[in-house]
Amino acid sequence: MNREEILAKAQSEGRQQDLPDREAQRNGAWSAYILGVVLLIIVDTVNGFVLHYVNRGADFALFSMAFVLFLTKYRRLRKKHELIVTIFWGVLALSMLVVWALQLMGVL
Repeated sequence: MNREEILAKAQSEGRQQDLPDREAQRNGAWSAYILGVVLLIIVDTVNGFVLHYVNRGADFALFSMAFVLFLTKYRRLRKKHELIVTIFWGVLALSMLVVWALQLMGVL
């Protein structure tokens, strides 16, 4: 075997070992994101009923995370559906940024 064959074999073996780790990390990230969404819904609901005020800063952060997640997915897959979802999350994130800024200025 020459040098290129050895290098190609080592690289292909390395990919096989990383797949379970990548899959576990991806599943963990999705689970954490879903938990974050559920907790944010609960916190926003409780704050709305108890304090009659919901800080949209956390919503902005969460929607921005979703925007980046789907933007990354769209950049890899180039599917129209992913672009639509990316735009949706981007608009939501931007709107929460505006609402949060208005809350900080005392307008809302």
